[in-house]
Formats: sequence, structure tokens, C-alpha cells
Amino acid sequence: MITLQNLSVGYRSGGETFQALAQVNLELPTGKTCAIIGPSGCGKSTLLKVLAGIITEYEGLVELDGKPIRPECQKIGFIPQNYGLLPWKTVAGNARLGVKIKYGCLSGEGENMEQLLAQLGLLGLENRYPGELSGGQQQRVSLARSFLLQPDVLLMDEPFSALDAMTREDIQKVFLRVWKQHAVSTVLVTHHVEEAVYLGQQIIILSGCPGTVSKIIDNPLFGLEEARDQPEFFQMCLKLRKMIKEDWSA
Repeated sequence: MITLQNLSVGYRSGGETFQALAQVNLELPTGKTCAIIGPSGCGKSTLLKVLAGIITEYEGLVELDGKPIRPECQKIGFIPQNYGLLPWKTVAGNARLGVKIKYGCLSGEGENMEQLLAQLGLLGLENRYPGELSGGQQQRVSLARSFLLQPDVLLMDEPFSALDAMTREDIQKVFLRVWKQHAVSTVLVTHHVEEAVYLGQQIIILSGCPGTVSKIIDNPLFGLEEARDQPEFFQMCLKLRKMIKEDWSA
């Protein structure tokens, strides 16, 4: 369970304080996915950095399973927009990186890695470097690194935004299939309404700066691989767009 109570985050610049998040209250159940959508500058990435333990100066309560966020004690997976791969390491080296940083060794995860690489369509590419991979393949390596860690929480900051539309949809399907086998608590920041509806069991709409929770929507279409082909998916996207337009214009 991820618990946020009255979370407020401000930045100081030029002697002034700018509020990024204000009085955010959320409870995200264990083993669920939450998609967060909001206008630029509303604090979405700031929220992820708080959950990752990168930002530690804030007001309010932030807990993971009843304990304060402490990356040295918890396993936190983080997938940034640029995949976060090291260009001098191979696919295998990048996939192992999270486990090696956390434990200093593979800690018996070799079989798990081979299984993950197979699930993600990366077998046979273990010795290639990021520069030799397509964007979709690089994203798969980033997913392998995060899932191999078996994290307590997985944070994703617009992870598919750099991909073209067709590749993005393919990787979303791959992510969903692998996620179902691990069911890790996941917080996904996205600008894409369709992505939020496809991958979010809960969809959180943040208002404009400073970011506050405007609406929390339970999504009945989550988990359906062919959800995009259903008329309900189209209607859900229209409904969400209408909510967002009304909220942001207000």
C-alpha cells in the first residue's frame, strides 16, 4: 500500500518558493497499477521522485507498506523517459544493473533473467549494446531491469512517450503480460489518455500547478489485452478526455 497524506512539495528559486504539489491525498493498493495524468507542470514527475526517495524535503506523510520511503531499505524500480540504459553495458549488463546495485551481485537471479528476457523478446540480444537496439528493444531492456529487481513498487515516468504509436501499443501489451505474472505495485505517469485507460486500474487526474488530486477513477477495462477493440474503451477515453478538459479549463 502506498499512502500519501497531505503531501505538499515546493521548490526554492531566486529567493521564492514555487509550489509543485499541494495537499495530495492518495491510497494506492498493493499489487495494483495507477495511471496519473495531468497538465504539464502539475507535479507528476515530482510525485514520482518523492515516491522514489529522490526528493526528501516535503510536507505530509509518504509511506510504502506503512514505512517511510527509504530506497536503501526498499526495492524501488524506476523507468525514466529515456530508458536509463548505460551505453557501455550490454543488454545483459543493463538488465542486471538494478540487482547488482541493490545487492552487489546477481543474488541467484540468473534463471529469472533468462525467463524475463524470453518474455520480453530479448533472447539472443544479450551481448548487444543499447546503440545497436531499436527504441522498442531498449524499452524492453529497461523493463527487464526493473522486473528482475522484483521491486516493492515500480515507478514509470512516461516510459513509452519516445516510441512511435504502433511500437508504443506493442510495448504496452508486452508490459501488461509481464506485469500480470509479477503484479508489482505500479505508478505510471502519462500524457496519453489511451495509455492511462489501457494500463491503469486506477486513473488519477491531477489539477494544474500546484498539483492536487482532482478525480480518482476505477477502470473496469484494465487487463483486457484487446480492450482497444471494444466500444467501451472508446467511450471511456471520451469520458476521461471530457473530465480532463473540464477540470483543466476550470
